[in-house]
Amino acid sequence: MVSRFKKVKKTIKLNLKKEEFLEEHNKLSPDNLKATIPLLSRFKEEKASLFKNDTWSLDKLRRPFILWLTSLDLRKKDKSK
Repeated sequence: MVSRFKKVKKTIKLNLKKEEFLEEHNKLSPDNLKATIPLLSRFKEEKASLFKNDTWSLDKLRRPFILWLTSLDLRKKDKSK
């Protein structure tokens, strides 16, 4: 069976610099999940096991980063109670 829709290949650059990762992440994220360079640095420090070198892979790090960001929000809410 022939597909009616043409698949568009997305080119994903695997080895991004921190600033490029930030730009792509913020472009794809809603306002409540926007990040900053200090947040990325803190994430890298706390989740050092995810990093083998100084590259930021969007497909490998974005999901863990979002989960980490949302857990930060929960911790802030718990501390305010």
